[in-house]
Amino acid sequence: MVADSRRPQIADELKWLNGQLGAVRDLDVAIERLRKISRQQPPATPDPGSWNAGRADRHRRLARVLQSARYRRLIKSTSDWIESGPWSINSEKRATMQRACPIAAYGADKLARWQKKLLRKSRKLADMGTRKRHRLRLLNKKLSYSIESFEDLFADKRFSGQQAALKYLRRAQRSLGQLNDDANGQALAAALQGDQVIPMPFTSSKREKRLIRAAAAAYRKLAEL
Repeated sequence: MVADSRRPQIADELKWLNGQLGAVRDLDVAIERLRKISRQQPPATPDPGSWNAGRADRHRRLARVLQSARYRRLIKSTSDWIESGPWSINSEKRATMQRACPIAAYGADKLARWQKKLLRKSRKLADMGTRKRHRLRLLNKKLSYSIESFEDLFADKRFSGQQAALKYLRRAQRSLGQLNDDANGQALAAALQGDQVIPMPFTSSKREKRLIRAAAAAYRKLAEL
């Protein structure tokens, strides 16, 4: 419904902003995890303090981004586009019908299609690499957040099934999120260590298998609903 000439540029700029925020968030999460591991296994891990310079640098970069003209333009252009972008006055028959569709009917259909797609993809979870697991996690997140957003549009009885689904989506999300943070931590360690060869204890095959099993179990429960 919102496909128009301005959407690709808006999407590209939002991806740029997400990349800036994500880089800081990933390092914050990795340092916090490293601190916890260091308290449990002091001799086996490097001092988390040595990562603080990298974090301070990324925070400074992010602060500059959030004070930039590019960021201000993004916020204004996105708000203007949502309220009165070309999509809102598209007179083509399909666009007109989509704008006229009640959001509850649209939402119910969209959630059902996303859930079906998620369950289909989740069947191959055990064989997925890091990138595919990341994409599955994003689809899981999109579905669970959308269910929460649409909650007020449905009567209690109609929404009870979605609430049950949300419980299992959140379980899967926790496991997939931890797997993603582990992978990001390993990548950050490699980048920050430079020539130093220090094993990073962010993950292990045992932990990875446990998290994958937990996510797979949640998806099986979801499929049974």
